Amino acid sequence: MFQFFTNLNIDWMGWRKVFVVISILVLIAGMVSAVGRQITPGGTDAFNLGVDFQGGTVITVKFKEKPTADAVRSALNNVGISDAVIQDSTDKLDEKLIKIPIIEGKELPAAQTAGEGGAAEPQAPTTGTQVEVGRASVKRALDTFGREASAELALDQDTEAAYKIVGTDSVGPVAGAQLRDAAVLATLLGMVGILLFIAFRYDWTYAGGAVVAVFHDVLVTLAFFSIFQWEVNLTVLAAMLTLVGFSVNDSIVIFDRIRENLTLHRTESLYSLTNQSINQTMSRTIVTNGLTTLAVLALVLFGGEVLRSFSLALFVGAIAGTYSTIAIASPIAIWWQGKIGVAEVKDVLTPQEEGTKLASSSRRSVTRRPVTR
Repeated sequence: MFQFFTNLNIDWMGWRKVFVVISILVLIAGMVSAVGRQITPGGTDAFNLGVDFQGGTVITVKFKEKPTADAVRSALNNVGISDAVIQDSTDKLDEKLIKIPIIEGKELPAAQTAGEGGAAEPQAPTTGTQVEVGRASVKRALDTFGREASAELALDQDTEAAYKIVGTDSVGPVAGAQLRDAAVLATLLGMVGILLFIAFRYDWTYAGGAVVAVFHDVLVTLAFFSIFQWEVNLTVLAAMLTLVGFSVNDSIVIFDRIRENLTLHRTESLYSLTNQSINQTMSRTIVTNGLTTLAVLALVLFGGEVLRSFSLALFVGAIAGTYSTIAIASPIAIWWQGKIGVAEVKDVLTPQEEGTKLASSSRRSVTRRPVTR
């Protein structure tokens, strides 16, 4: 692999307390934002939940000449509907699914329709259930593309029509809650699997550091979503599941290098070996994580509104994952080993007394002995 650094010698462990303080401050800021928004009378929710979690109305529309998703979103914004989810039908190329938030009980302004002689005649304001109001709102937006087909005619039978609403359904927050719970359960089961694998392959103290780092990355990403009120939808949950694997990947690479160095340099302290391992893998970290971050940044800048929440979650999570590998996972692993007496971590890089035990990668302690030369 291409090496950016050949003789890097940075005392990463010496900065571990500063790193921990930075992480705590970010997490506290996210908690203050979430709790403060929730308890403030008339304030916003802790997170800006999308239609997937709040519920809404799903409207299926058939077009003669299907407009782009951005054109439909712009038309919806013009009538006061924001945060709409617009998807192409998977099996019918001329249809779109438009999902809008709940607007039940809201009175809509009078719409204009063409009467006889081309004169505009106002319609009565529309009120009713969320489905009725949502359908009327979407119709007003779509009328900018042309007239809707008559109810008794199919779209291809009405030569003057541009579209026809062929389906209207109400979607409650229950489905979103079920998917949310399933995603949370999948994340927790994934972390348990990671914990067991690393504990078996390396040492259970390393497993604790990796799992804490994964929790750190997810919580930091959620903190940013609460502070900046970015929309949280199902794609964000998908991004969170992606971050679990991304975060633990770098930790595994460093842990593997620590395991190799434990075998090669038995007379050195774990503090020194951890620093060496991080410095030796820094080129790999910059190449792989740097390219990943650049790719995700391109999605943030050019991916459009549909991918905005997903790409923001990946962007923040990728940076947090790279940071936590150095600042959270490894320091916690060696701190934990020092606390339970398996290995002692010294800030002064001097060999320990003969007989001091050091945790090995095979989950067995290794007794350091003088090297006969």
